[in-house]
Amino acid sequence: MKPARLVILAAALVAGLAAAWMVFDSKPPEAPRQAAITPAAAPMDKVLVAAKNIPFGGAIQPDDLRWQSWPKASIPPDTVLHAADPNAINDLKGTLTRDPIAPGEPIYANRLIHLGNASFMAALLPAGYRAVAINIDSQGATTAGGFILPNDRVDVIHTYKDQAAAGNGTDGMVSETILRNVRVLAIGSVQQQGEQKVVVGNNATLELTPDQVEKIVLAQRTGQLSLSLRSMADTSTTASENSVHTKPADNNDLTIVRFGVPVQARTH
Repeated sequence: MKPARLVILAAALVAGLAAAWMVFDSKPPEAPRQAAITPAAAPMDKVLVAAKNIPFGGAIQPDDLRWQSWPKASIPPDTVLHAADPNAINDLKGTLTRDPIAPGEPIYANRLIHLGNASFMAALLPAGYRAVAINIDSQGATTAGGFILPNDRVDVIHTYKDQAAAGNGTDGMVSETILRNVRVLAIGSVQQQGEQKVVVGNNATLELTPDQVEKIVLAQRTGQLSLSLRSMADTSTTASENSVHTKPADNNDLTIVRFGVPVQARTH
């Protein structure tokens, strides 16, 4: 074979080996990178919320309130918005609250009372209810030791003399619960004693229905009224509880204390 042909064959072999090495040694091409997609931020607004506990009937002060960022899509209705009223913190100074407000809870316009637009007590009353002031026993035990405060729930106890039960060495005094689970709107004069608030005085204003008003006024004229404080865990309102019991629904519904001994009231 001629030398020139050998040189050509050798060159072709070297080129083939080089091409094969490049094929096996090369890496697969990287997939094209996609730019990261950042989701658009949800539209926000500022909602007026309580900065601290605001009690029932409390007069709002500027340091009671603050602005809180809130997604527009989930803003509750009737809340106070910065976009609509940027000066609300100062504008609401002195307004009164219809209900207690917890820290961080939104301020609802329909839960505030603007003095001058309505009587404070009339504004506190729900539709269909009346505010009635009564005299109560202020001797301690029957008014929870002076610790019944506005917005508490109470039972009203009527103590009177039963002429039919008098005699045989007894005075015939009887007590019975005539109202259950009613709200206290105002009571006596609340004073601070140490770390506790106590009530001084012997009157209370209750939230009642018109029927309850008539019956409690009659009870006031025929005996002494006392209040019994209910537990916060036992204040659910039912038709049977939030009414005057002229006749109990069953034998366990109404207890009368005669001569210091609890007995069940007759149902007929």
